Amino acid sequence: MQSDIEAAARTVSGWVLTSGTTRQVAQDAARAVADGTSRRQPNVDSTVLTECSVYASIDRVPMSHTADAVVVGGGTVGAWCAYFLRQAGLARVVLIEKGFLGQGASSRAAGVVRMQGGTPEAVRLGQWSRRFYLSQRDEIGTDSEFTEQGYLLPCFTEAEVAAAHARMEMQSALGVPVRWLEPGEVDAANPTLAPGQTLGGSFCAQDGFITPPRNVAAYTVALIRSGVDVREHVAFRGLTAGGRGSAAGRGVAVETSQGRIDAGLVVLTGGPKLAEVGRLAGLRIPAGGVRHQVAVTERHPDLEPARVPMVFDLAAGLYWRPEEGGLLFGMSNPDEAPGENREVDEEYLAKMRARLAALVPVTVGLGLRRIWAATIDYTPDHLPIIGRAPGLDGVTVASAGGAGMMWGPGVARTAADVALTGSSEVLDVSPLGLDRFDEAGHSRLATDPIALPFPEKIASS
Repeated sequence: MQSDIEAAARTVSGWVLTSGTTRQVAQDAARAVADGTSRRQPNVDSTVLTECSVYASIDRVPMSHTADAVVVGGGTVGAWCAYFLRQAGLARVVLIEKGFLGQGASSRAAGVVRMQGGTPEAVRLGQWSRRFYLSQRDEIGTDSEFTEQGYLLPCFTEAEVAAAHARMEMQSALGVPVRWLEPGEVDAANPTLAPGQTLGGSFCAQDGFITPPRNVAAYTVALIRSGVDVREHVAFRGLTAGGRGSAAGRGVAVETSQGRIDAGLVVLTGGPKLAEVGRLAGLRIPAGGVRHQVAVTERHPDLEPARVPMVFDLAAGLYWRPEEGGLLFGMSNPDEAPGENREVDEEYLAKMRARLAALVPVTVGLGLRRIWAATIDYTPDHLPIIGRAPGLDGVTVASAGGAGMMWGPGVARTAADVALTGSSEVLDVSPLGLDRFDEAGHSRLATDPIALPFPEKIASS
């Protein structure tokens, strides 16, 4: 068995390895296959593997043309949703992914997880997701490496101070252990921050971050162990009402690049591609995609984790956290047109580096060890979409609205609940459905004030 584990682990490691910690998840994923918890068996001949996913090392089960539920999309929301549907007792859950699991933004995120949301819905999703990350090892045998780091949202104007106090009142009422730090306390809590820069800030010591590649590996383990039928390199083509469905008697026919699947329930996800998925299903979903950039500086003794809480400079749309002895920082350009783009914008990167240097002087002159860009999703009001699809029985739509690591598990669990029963104990989804948008894509809800500065429009003209 050990050789089987090592062979499968090499496959997983080749897919998600960005640091030494991921090797343990690779071993966990392999053991999930080799210890009999999966209905599939490992293929130990790693020399013939050409795919990057762990599923390439597992013999395929025969393709079934019926399912109790089909989930479209193998990112954080779709994968965890499939797992939750299986855990709820559905006998056959199929997940289809046009590429391979975690190929999109899920493996390229910064991993920030905070409960300091700008709306009650954001707070509840952050709380649920954080609890889930903390419980993963007991539940599935591995985890996404949640690290409790503390999150500071500094204020630089009196208007920001007033808004922060109003948010804190709402957050505290929902059980978030958030507190106000006076300017001197901000400087003491964050020795790397240039002193005297702020008027104070809100701080939650229990906020933290995960390691995104570990999250992808963790949901791969969960899918394998729970028996979800994962079909990679299978594209979604559309829906047809009146499929034969499951034993429950409901029916939606899911058209794919490898044939039709008659399903009882369907959950549509897709991150920045959700609008395209919606069009194929005959839905107008106001969700877009835009470039987001992340960089990691060189190591420096002053950037040890004990000296660096996570920080979100909300007005600048710039956040940072410790990463392997350096500083990870991320940014989105609000003036950039929506669309898929994974190239690095050197000009905007330089602008944000200048802002970071003014606030964290130790970063001046530090080289960058890693830089990458991903296309992340967003909605017009920066809130998630969770709800039944209008006019399509048995179909549910789910989007984390650009907060896949922070809200993803909570959105996934809520979407699974809604698909099964129409409601969820995680939060009240009645305001979060597609019916909140008008024909032009404008939302009747107020915009979440704690969000990256996404573009004001959804698609490029």
